[in-house]
Amino acid sequence: MALRRAGPSRPPVAPTKTGVDREALIIAHLPLVRSLARRYANRGESLDDLVQVGTVGLIKAVDRFDPALGRELASFAAPTILGEIRRHFRDRAWSVRPPRSLQDAHADVSTAVERLSVELGHTPSVAEIAGETGLDAESVLDAILVGSAYRPLSLSRPPAGSDEDDPIELGVDDEGFAAAEQRATLGDGLQQLPIRERLILQLRFGEGLSQSQIAGRVGISQMHVSRLIRRALDVLRERIGAES
Repeated sequence: MALRRAGPSRPPVAPTKTGVDREALIIAHLPLVRSLARRYANRGESLDDLVQVGTVGLIKAVDRFDPALGRELASFAAPTILGEIRRHFRDRAWSVRPPRSLQDAHADVSTAVERLSVELGHTPSVAEIAGETGLDAESVLDAILVGSAYRPLSLSRPPAGSDEDDPIELGVDDEGFAAAEQRATLGDGLQQLPIRERLILQLRFGEGLSQSQIAGRVGISQMHVSRLIRRALDVLRERIGAES
């Protein structure tokens, strides 16, 4: 009886301090990561990217979690997950990098605004934010203003309140300008040609006549028509090359 070759054995998953497989804990708490990431989903970063960043925080929390502290993993991991997401915004999502102190102040002010809006039932004033964060009023204003460095609005967006769905195209090459310039250059070159050669080019390329048809209309041989076309095109190429 043939013996079946045993495949490579899978290394055992190291248990955490809870005695539960690390991988199982991470998978079980992925819904928590997605729930926390949704809080920041409309700030210029995709939800999938934020979930990925938050998962890094979850893994760090799982590796540090000690059940002897008497806390649940979810409550222990949430601050670490949120910290990773906020760090991602602080370090990666700035279109213009402000000083680190302003980045930290912006994060503190944003958190305070969210918390106070729930507690007070209205958007907090600068003074209320300052009292919550311990910053002075000027620092609060700076932190609010620096938020504009996050993912600035696209210039191609329709104006606010506009019914237009299509974006405004800015900085797009208009092929009409190039065509107009080419026509102008070609027109100057044609003026340098004798009348008969201009007529032949018009019949050949404008009306699509064959060389034999042009020869019959102009009253010269087909070979002569071919030479005139070739010479006229050489003159135009030189003229266009000089213009370029």
